[in-house]
Amino acid sequence: MTIIIYYDRNAIAALVLTAVAIRGYAQMRYEKGHRETTRQHIIDVASAQFRAGGVAAIGLAGIMNEAGLTNGAFYTHFESKEDLVRAVLIDALGRRELRLRANLESKLGIEATIRDYLSPRHRDGAGTGCPTAALVAEIARHPRQTRDAFTAKASEIIDLLAAQLGKGSAADRRKRAIAVYGLMVGALQLARAVNDSKLSDEILQNAGDAALKLAGER
Repeated sequence: MTIIIYYDRNAIAALVLTAVAIRGYAQMRYEKGHRETTRQHIIDVASAQFRAGGVAAIGLAGIMNEAGLTNGAFYTHFESKEDLVRAVLIDALGRRELRLRANLESKLGIEATIRDYLSPRHRDGAGTGCPTAALVAEIARHPRQTRDAFTAKASEIIDLLAAQLGKGSAADRRKRAIAVYGLMVGALQLARAVNDSKLSDEILQNAGDAALKLAGER
């Protein structure tokens, strides 16, 4: 007995095209997700290096080497080192903002925020700490676009600090929040700069006390 099989060429072609399209879509999704993950990895590595060693002292080669990537791969994700600096600031300050927002939503008092910021742990962990304290002196010398990005995030952080201050008008809380923020950042920088551990601890403790007075908590 002979069995004759007829093939519908149009149906086969449609199936082939559908398979190719599905494979291509899956590949595009993978490449998009992989690219975003790689970009964030570069930002994370650069963020830690910039905060620990300063922007000017850190080169792209060192960042990409620690990230486990080639130097050429950098330009797939960023136009320049300055573009990376802006991305780091937005990311790191955004995380600091989220932390403050969480404190506010959990009704954690301003004292906990101040003491955590002016703690030996934060002082000794510059690479994972506040980017403002670590980089603010350098940011002042960067292009306007970078300073604009920093200013926007710093303003949001000040607003969140003001929201944690329960007493006074909105204008009064904002004034005190600016003073508290400036005091905390400056004190942390000073505590990191001195090479006398006892003095460094005193700076943190006394600055914390002063910040709480400014905040109206003493």
